[in-house]
Amino acid sequence: MRPNMLEYMDIFVRVVELNSFTRAAEQLQTHRPSISKASTRLENELGVKLLHRTTRKLQLTDEGHAFYERSKLLLNEAAELMASYSSGQHPHGRLRVDSPLALTHTVLIPAMGDFQQRYPDIDVVLTSTDRKIDFLSEGIDCVIRLGKLEDSSFISRRLGSVQLMTCAAPSYLEKYGQPQTLDQLQDHKAVNFFSRNSREVMDWQFIVEGKVVNQKVKSSILVDNSDTFLTSALNGLGLIQGISVALAPHIASGALVPVLSQYLCAPKDVSVLFPDRRYLPPKVRVFIDWFSDVFSRYQG
Repeated sequence: MRPNMLEYMDIFVRVVELNSFTRAAEQLQTHRPSISKASTRLENELGVKLLHRTTRKLQLTDEGHAFYERSKLLLNEAAELMASYSSGQHPHGRLRVDSPLALTHTVLIPAMGDFQQRYPDIDVVLTSTDRKIDFLSEGIDCVIRLGKLEDSSFISRRLGSVQLMTCAAPSYLEKYGQPQTLDQLQDHKAVNFFSRNSREVMDWQFIVEGKVVNQKVKSSILVDNSDTFLTSALNGLGLIQGISVALAPHIASGALVPVLSQYLCAPKDVSVLFPDRRYLPPKVRVFIDWFSDVFSRYQG
C-alpha cells in the first residue's frame, strides 16, 4: 500500500458520509481542490470509479459502496492499533457534546467542574438543544437524549430514567383552579412540547393501575425548547409535565405548585448516543463513563 493511501481512504470516507467535497474540506480544515484531487488519485490507484459526481449530489458506484464499507473497517482498526501503542491514551483534545437544555442546566453543568478537574486536557464544546443532531455535519462526538430514541445507525447506551411531575404557577391555578382527576384535564390548558423534527406534540403520560396512559391536554402554547417551556409555565400560561429535577428549585421557592400528585407520571429514559464505530477516542469514552456515573445520582 502506498504511503498516502490511508489518508486518501480517510478523505473518501468523509466525503461519502458528509455527501460533500466542500464539507469534507471544512471538517479537515483544508481546501476543496485537495479533497477532489485525493479522490481522483484514489480512483486512479484502484483503477475503478468510486463516485459519480454532479453539481448537486454525489452517488456511490457499486464498487464505491463496497470500498467505503471496507475502508471504514480498516480505518477503525488502524486507529485502534495506533492508540494501543500511543502515549496518547491519556484523554485529551476537543470534545463536542450536545445535551438537552433541561439536563444541561440541572445535571451536566453543576457537575462539569469535576470533569474538568479529572481531565484538564479535554476542551469541552457544549451545545444544548432538544432537536435531532447530525453527528457528521455538525462534528458532534456524542449526544445525550431524553425519551424514546428514533431508529438510528448510531450506538445508544441507556443511562437510566428521570421522573416527571405535573405542576403549574400559582397565577394559573388562581385563574383556572386545580384539577383533581385526569378527566378534569380536559377543562385546562397546557404548555405543550413538540418535536422540531416530527412536529409531533408530546402526549402526557401517567401510570394508572400499572399501565401507561397517554393523556392529551389542550395547548395554550406550543414550544420546542426547554427554557421556553419552563418560562411559559412560570408565567402562568398553563399546566406543564416536566422533569422533576429541573422543576424542584421552582417548587421549593413556590414559583410552581405540584398538581395531580396522586398520579405518578411515566419516567423518561436518558441515553447517550455516539457514532457506530469500534474505536472511540479516549476523550469520548471517559466522558460517557463519567456522565453515566453522574447521572446515576438522579435516577428514578
